Amino acid sequence: METGDLSETQPATPEVQHIADQVKPEFERREHKRYDTFRAIVYRTQVVAGTNYFIKVQISDTSYAHLVVFQALPYEKKDPIIIRYVIDKTRDDPLEYF
Repeated sequence: METGDLSETQPATPEVQHIADQVKPEFERREHKRYDTFRAIVYRTQVVAGTNYFIKVQISDTSYAHLVVFQALPYEKKDPIIIRYVIDKTRDDPLEYF
């Protein structure tokens, strides 16, 4: 994979769920809503000056969100942040660059 390319879609790992959990408060703040469900389903990565995580997150029984979360390089000691997101996605919507 070249720098800047998206990886293949993979099942979410505990590490990816942890990243999703870290940005959940920011997502809820932006949406002005609390979510009981916030489960990472699949993800892709993009290597930049750090890593962009494209994460499909289940936010209700039938609704999903696609997040782009930036994780800085470890030596920077920064928390992940949401770069952008889209809601009203379905389980079958592919996780692509947006």
